[in-house]
Amino acid sequence: MQSHAILTAAEMRQAEQAVIAAGVPEYTLMERAGAATAEIIWRAGGKRDLLVLCGPGNNGGDGFVIARLLRARGVPVRVAALDESRTESGMKARTAWGGPVEALLDAAPATQIVDALFGTGLSRGLDAKVAGTLRALTEQASFSYAVDLPSGVETDGGALLSHVPVMGVCIALGAFKPAHLLQPAAGCWRRLVCADIGIDVSGAKMHRLARPQLDPPGAAAHKYSRGLVAIVGGEMAGAGLLASEAAARAGAGMVRHLVQEVAHGGPAAIITQHTREADDVANALDDGRFRAVLAGPGLGRGSVAADRLKAALAAGHPLILDADALVLLAEPGLDAIPPNSILTPHEGEFVRLFGDLPGSKVERALAAAKRARSTLIYKGSDSVIAAPDGRAVLSPPGSSWLSTAGTGDVLAGLVAARLAVTGDGFRAACEALWLHGEAARRAGAAFIADDLLVELPAAIASRL
Repeated sequence: MQSHAILTAAEMRQAEQAVIAAGVPEYTLMERAGAATAEIIWRAGGKRDLLVLCGPGNNGGDGFVIARLLRARGVPVRVAALDESRTESGMKARTAWGGPVEALLDAAPATQIVDALFGTGLSRGLDAKVAGTLRALTEQASFSYAVDLPSGVETDGGALLSHVPVMGVCIALGAFKPAHLLQPAAGCWRRLVCADIGIDVSGAKMHRLARPQLDPPGAAAHKYSRGLVAIVGGEMAGAGLLASEAAARAGAGMVRHLVQEVAHGGPAAIITQHTREADDVANALDDGRFRAVLAGPGLGRGSVAADRLKAALAAGHPLILDADALVLLAEPGLDAIPPNSILTPHEGEFVRLFGDLPGSKVERALAAAKRARSTLIYKGSDSVIAAPDGRAVLSPPGSSWLSTAGTGDVLAGLVAARLAVTGDGFRAACEALWLHGEAARRAGAAFIADDLLVELPAAIASRL
């Protein structure tokens, strides 16, 4: 599974300093960044007239390099600056540009605009007049580009420190930053690309969710070798059925749906087992062949559901906890969660279970994973997968049509199947989240959770 590294602002500074310490001048890095960005702009906009907005720091220096290189290709380029350059490399780039520099607030519009005002590391919002000028110029342009990050975006948390117009292309330099994948910042461009500038990112512990490489069952495979999965259902049979069918379609060799009341419907391939009492659940799970047990979808929140959950927690199998199970766990607390489980909370469930933790969504997810000694899929339009050892994967924004009942049940079933197949909780979470997003992409618009099940075989086949 290949993936793109994500670095925080501090990690990016450290990576750049490591390159500089190895003998590469800072200005050479600036030239690399400017050249990579200029190439992307050239391919998108050709010789259309261009306005580059430059700030006083190194992001502005990148802008001066971009302007100089595109002028050399015959592009009509103008530069507008917010202030004098304040860094050594920025001043060198401005001198190399050698052309006129307009005042930002007086700049006239252009067909193409480049925002090189402020990139990584911004800690406060833009002045209202500057933000208004950037907005107006961007709205009047046919092509717009942000260098590293749009000005006004907080790097590590994805917050908008001031108004940020929607850019056509955001060009990450060297590595993605958390804000490239976190909301609301992730909604501030139409296309995101990453430009290689020679930064070593091999030590990154945070990555962008990548397309997995899945393996088909081997020639000697059978239903038990592929993985036996149990779904501990409860009051709402439909949610358990969605999770069960997702697990059956995503690689599990056999799925047992442990229902509280006799349920009808669903594929005949799924074994429905009536387990009215908690002891019935415990007895059903007394089978060493189970590779994953999922509790939560449709479980309910009453005392009967709590007893069914306790039976699942005590069974000793690899565990996925979702939906109602997470709500029920808020009372006994985190110590009730077996280590190496997989938790799939949305925002409300997360706060109920872990409290209002400080920091960005990534920081909260990592802290919660460590406290629970488990892998987390912190769900949302910017889902974060976090492991107790500090690894994190951020998902690109998913389809907004996923905001409908049952899609979380499908995701939980996918996690159960991939855990049964791989035996690796973090890998299972990544594979399941990707398949969930790909099925949604294939389903198009206005789908319901059941439609995701229809698209799963094609989504899986695309990665074999």
